[in-house]
Amino acid sequence: MEKQVGFTLIEISIVLVIIGLLLGGVLKGQELIENAKIKRMNNDFSGIASATYSYLDRYSAIPGDDTNAKARWSLSDTSPTANDGTLDGAWNSSTATDETVLFWIHLRKANLITGGDDTSFPIHAFGGKIGVADGYLKITGPVICMDKINGKRAEIIDRQLDDGKPNSGTLRGTEAALSKTIPSETSYVEDKTYSICKQM
Repeated sequence: MEKQVGFTLIEISIVLVIIGLLLGGVLKGQELIENAKIKRMNNDFSGIASATYSYLDRYSAIPGDDTNAKARWSLSDTSPTANDGTLDGAWNSSTATDETVLFWIHLRKANLITGGDDTSFPIHAFGGKIGVADGYLKITGPVICMDKINGKRAEIIDRQLDDGKPNSGTLRGTEAALSKTIPSETSYVEDKTYSICKQM
């Protein structure tokens, strides 16, 4: 009679513990990556605001709204910037002469953000656009906006930087198209996609 060979309960237990540790490590790693991306987005808000204020301090004008920028850097655009302290144009405008597009060109020319002569919008950690505008979501003055953020992430960012509510404070979010009106949402919904704007 042949002796049967198999796993003992101890060996099976050890294998299950190893599998559990591996799964725990993977899940913890994913959580760390998620938190790092959210932190990077928070840093984007403060970094763009800092670059804007550095530009304002250096050139006495808001980037994009600077009438002297064209001559300063020999820009070929025909942009009639107003130098009125506001950013004209939609936050995600593709019109090359809009101040909200020129904003990024001026910051790059001043070496305050990376990108060289690139006229494209920066992209945030979750793959959406970063843009600027004036008075969006009834926030006074210039705002930094980001799109394509799920509700869970939007709420975390809002809680870390403001009051956690999409319809109040200096950071507001909406699942509708970004506009000049106050968002109707009173709380974020996890499985919906939001655009958020924060006062500079």
